[in-house]
Amino acid sequence: MRSLSIAVAAAAVVLGCSTMEAMTTSSSVKSPAAAKPPVAYGKPISEADITLWNIDIRTPDGKGLPVGSGTVAQGKQVYEAKCAACHGVDAKGGPQYGTMVGGIGSFTTDKRILTPGSMYPYAPILFDYVRRAMPMDRPQSLSADEVYAVSAYLLHLNGLVPADAVLDAKTLPQVQMPNRNGFILDDRPDTRAVRCMRDCRK
Repeated sequence: MRSLSIAVAAAAVVLGCSTMEAMTTSSSVKSPAAAKPPVAYGKPISEADITLWNIDIRTPDGKGLPVGSGTVAQGKQVYEAKCAACHGVDAKGGPQYGTMVGGIGSFTTDKRILTPGSMYPYAPILFDYVRRAMPMDRPQSLSADEVYAVSAYLLHLNGLVPADAVLDAKTLPQVQMPNRNGFILDDRPDTRAVRCMRDCRK
């Protein structure tokens, strides 16, 4: 009987050691979750990325206009190939959009005709819009030269530049738009409400 007790005790000691060793081994191995690197989306933005994104030109002096140039004659060719399908012949309106010619002086009346010549206060805005948004099915597909050329053509159709005009980063901002003083800066605050910190349901 004594021998049996000794044998049982010895087995218990061996089993305990084995269990302790297994626990020690498993605790030293990292779980798959702990071994994975932290989740990260995207990457730090570079100056090149910002340059590709930041292409808007909305200032009177045309700051940021790219290198390039275009003539009225070149603009007519680009327009007929890539714009006329929606805007019509000579920009007088097509199946998708109305005229882009005329309307000068109508902006302050009840019968406004909104065109680049009647609405835009600065010529670089025309370049900005065409470059960013046109053609509608292929925005930002035009080269800088093509945008300058189309801008020259549209401004010529509106009687704002001569037929031999050449537009570039220097000459485009010099075009005097009829509605140059048609907009005023709204410097009023967005809201006059007092911030509520408690009992705001009243």
